[in-house]
Amino acid sequence: MRARHATGRTTLKTPAISRTLSDYGMVLVLVILCAAFSAATWDEQSPRGAAAGEQVAGFVRARVAPPGPIVIVAKRTPEDSDFAGSIAESLRGAGYRIAATVQGDPSELRSALSALVEADDVPAAIACGESPPRGLLSRLDSISPRFADVPVIAPRTYRWPNFLKSDNLLNIANQIAVIAIIAAGMTLVIVTGGIDLSVGSLVAFSSVVAAVLIRDYGGAENASIASMIGCCAASIGACALVGMSTGVLVTLFRNPPRIPPFIVTLSVMLMASGAAYMIAEGQSVNQVPPSFVWLGRGADLGRVPNAVVLMIAIYAAVHVLMTRTSIGRYIYAVGGNAEAARMSGVPVRNVLVLVYSVCGGLAGLGGVVLASQLRSGAPTYGIMYELYVIAAVVVGGTSLSGGEGRVLGTLVGAFIIAVIQNGMNLIGLESYTQKIVLGGIILLAVLLDMMKKRLR
Repeated sequence: MRARHATGRTTLKTPAISRTLSDYGMVLVLVILCAAFSAATWDEQSPRGAAAGEQVAGFVRARVAPPGPIVIVAKRTPEDSDFAGSIAESLRGAGYRIAATVQGDPSELRSALSALVEADDVPAAIACGESPPRGLLSRLDSISPRFADVPVIAPRTYRWPNFLKSDNLLNIANQIAVIAIIAAGMTLVIVTGGIDLSVGSLVAFSSVVAAVLIRDYGGAENASIASMIGCCAASIGACALVGMSTGVLVTLFRNPPRIPPFIVTLSVMLMASGAAYMIAEGQSVNQVPPSFVWLGRGADLGRVPNAVVLMIAIYAAVHVLMTRTSIGRYIYAVGGNAEAARMSGVPVRNVLVLVYSVCGGLAGLGGVVLASQLRSGAPTYGIMYELYVIAAVVVGGTSLSGGEGRVLGTLVGAFIIAVIQNGMNLIGLESYTQKIVLGGIILLAVLLDMMKKRLR
């Protein structure tokens, strides 16, 4: 469809379908990937934990009249302990007697059941958390003929994709949190037409600085919450200062020739990595208290990890910055045409210094989250992170030429990468095959970006 401007020039109007695909195409790709991995990982499942206990208790009440007695069999895991506690509470409330609760290996189960035979207290049913029952539970008559007619009641199986299990979905979100947090800052940099290769090294630098400060000045394994917050804030601030220095170097010369951001950030990447190794003396620093894992592994909102909550808050803030503030408009203007923006009164230098500072600070925050997840800081953290971060930004629809991109698209891009990696792990693809697939996806995203520009 063509439209004529007042100037007499004829331009092409973008069809509604093309605009929709441009805005929501990556969301559609994410949905398709989730559907594909769901179909590929469709498998037989059985309930676990307290849910399994409630289900088996219902089966027991339907098959066995009170008072029983009932034997509960489970393994020594937190999930199986929840199962045993749930079913015991439910059955006791219904008037059943629990003859024994066995959590252990088959030899302990055999001993417990043999003791019941000797005490002439053969159970009316055995409730177990294993479905289908295997091992000794499948041949109880080997203990005593009196067990031949004792039913073994287990959770009922059902079919459901391994990919869509709640634990797996939460794992995807938690694993991508660090990459996504850094990618929010990288989006700002790339929208201005720049790039920052130092974020991976800043992750290592931040984790080491935070851990060393806690070890040497915060009380080590006895550090208080206030001292840990102060040490982590210092490491994030140090990374923000590095980012600010990068921005100053990128804008050092007002007129061309400028120092390319690629060269500046490559140099900073090497220096930050070297500094991390020097500070940590090439070793992992793990003299931090157990409570340090709160940010990376804790979950104050139900089962949603704190790192995921932090990631969502950061994306909400950056989205508002880019769409509802004059700074956001300046960022897009600099990426579209820096010289025109400067002549229009946009403080180009300040904008560039700001976005590189934010990118560095968010890389530092990502390093703190990673250190919290692993309960240590190490100079080896963050390897290849800059590539995954840039991939998330590009796959999310941000143009490497600058002036175009959305931070929410970056979040979708990060999840696309996480879903692909997780899905390939679930279906058993080797790590080197995963690298080939991920590289192909990045190349495809760049090609699509170039095709969109040509069509326009």
